[in-house]
Amino acid sequence: METSASVAGIARKIAVLGSGISGAVCASAIAKNGISITVFDAARGPGGRMSQRRETTGDGKELLFDHGAPFFTMSNCSEALGLDREWESRGLIAEWKQKFGSFDCIAKTFTETEQEGSNKRYVGVPGMNSICRALCHQPGVESKFGVGIGRVDWLEEENIWRLTSLDGQNLGHFEGVVASDKNIVSSRFTSVTGRPPPLDLNLAPDLGNRVQDIAVSPRFVVMLAFPEPLSWLAWAIMLIFQIPFKGFSIRNSKVLNWAHCDSSKPGRSTASERWILHSTAEYAETVIAKTGLKKPSDAILTKVAEELLEELQNMGLNIPQPFFKKAHRWGSAFPLTSVAAEEKCLWDKKRRLAICGDFCVSPDVEGAIISGMAAASKLTELFSCL
Repeated sequence: METSASVAGIARKIAVLGSGISGAVCASAIAKNGISITVFDAARGPGGRMSQRRETTGDGKELLFDHGAPFFTMSNCSEALGLDREWESRGLIAEWKQKFGSFDCIAKTFTETEQEGSNKRYVGVPGMNSICRALCHQPGVESKFGVGIGRVDWLEEENIWRLTSLDGQNLGHFEGVVASDKNIVSSRFTSVTGRPPPLDLNLAPDLGNRVQDIAVSPRFVVMLAFPEPLSWLAWAIMLIFQIPFKGFSIRNSKVLNWAHCDSSKPGRSTASERWILHSTAEYAETVIAKTGLKKPSDAILTKVAEELLEELQNMGLNIPQPFFKKAHRWGSAFPLTSVAAEEKCLWDKKRRLAICGDFCVSPDVEGAIISGMAAASKLTELFSCL
């Protein structure tokens, strides 16, 4: 069992890099064991791909969109089972009780896809980021947003980690580090920023080989707001109906993969009807191949928004022009592989380094939660023995 003068007998501090659901769950679980946690995130607030977007129209109207994960589920055999009940009792989540289906662009028909005994769909209340926000502000957790990590250095002689911000500010020393943002260790960080990844995994080559270049699938999303509920023109009988589902997958389209009515979720404003469209991976990859990985320009995002809306309108749906539309790119929306399916997280016991996220378990919210819990377990177990 490792012990050290730098760890024993002092207030233990762990840095969690990233405030998405994996990092937030990890930070919360560790803090409950009396260990001081500092969460760092370059974004303005918590959530990662469970964040909520706040937009303002030209006439000053405020609109909120869950522009990342639309919902999440918990399987009956999940290691995270019970968290949903805890969060629901705290008013952080609610079940999204709507019918879901699919739309075939060739047949121009909707099909219901609900199956008996399907897992409940949960959403954060009043936004998807509510869970991460609560977990990142609980006792024992200090959160620092708007702070990008530039360097994560292991000081061998002191047996401790040192963090430095992107602008060179010393962020402090920590006995342990949890990296819940794969870009901290990915070459993609270099492609976007022109800088080397903050965490040099040559320190832990076994971990480095597994996370160096995780294949990811990108997506574009488009946020739309309409004054009235959307409708559907049934060509066979020439009648107009309201779209029968509040969320539906889209088949036989090279542009659109998913659409849902964000304002139909519990706890949302119904002053307008807000929809979110998700592109196919194929469409996103085509755009990125032409424009690169750096932040897309307003012109590119405007074109994407127009093309996704046009595809929705060309499906035969009776879609009017929205009074608001805006696109967002998720450059690494879904990992295409699981690097720690058995262990649930990556762990370097000697240096007290854990790496967690959906890329460890499965490309969904539940996978990210399970991985964050596994990372927390590794660190709390180690620190309880020191």
